[in-house]
Amino acid sequence: MIERTAVIRNSAGIHCRPSAVIIKAVQAYEGSAMVYSESGEAKLHSIMGLLSLCLEQGSKVKIVVEGPNEESFAEELVKLFETEFDFPPREG
Repeated sequence: MIERTAVIRNSAGIHCRPSAVIIKAVQAYEGSAMVYSESGEAKLHSIMGLLSLCLEQGSKVKIVVEGPNEESFAEELVKLFETEFDFPPREG
């Protein structure tokens, strides 16, 4: 088991689209991952669980990974949580 800390940098926080990117990465991982914040904790296998933490820009999270290559995967998750996502605007 390995722990890492990340600070949310995305100006809109971790909303639906960043959550989907993070959850997709975790689904491809053979181990397990959890995130802890001041507002609670969530297993990273559910978008709703991650969204329920209401992670805003500047929020600090602890990421816990357990499984194969846990150190490299934990670093990958830190990068995702700290990404300043710039999704193209949706056309209506």
